[in-house]
Amino acid sequence: MAISACMFAVTIDCPDPLLLARFYQGFLGGRILSSNDDFVVLTSDRDVRLDFQRVTNHPPPPWPDPSAPRRLHLDFSVTDLNRAKEQLLSLGAALAEHQPGGHHFRVLLDPAGHPLCLATEDAAGTPNEGAL
Repeated sequence: MAISACMFAVTIDCPDPLLLARFYQGFLGGRILSSNDDFVVLTSDRDVRLDFQRVTNHPPPPWPDPSAPRRLHLDFSVTDLNRAKEQLLSLGAALAEHQPGGHHFRVLLDPAGHPLCLATEDAAGTPNEGAL
């Protein structure tokens, strides 16, 4: 019998949990549900909860770097790619030098250096090619 499971949160390692939580709150909305020096919870009525956990020796992941292991990054579907990009830049994100998605995607780096991707609603649709 299969176990019933549901994803409830994604935890992001970073040097300053409250700073990063406020960055994502500025973009996504939601509210800080709990916070201490080492762990912050950002909740929303629509999305998976984001948790931010202090890691004092956290190196920003390289983007892109084929010699570095791939790490988790967050993807967001947006109605206006350029407005979302500008909003994130105003909140402290940086535009990644490498932009592989043409006019359908934008790659930014959050204040802790994690890559995050913005996608048009069309590009964010679930591809079914090669489904098992």
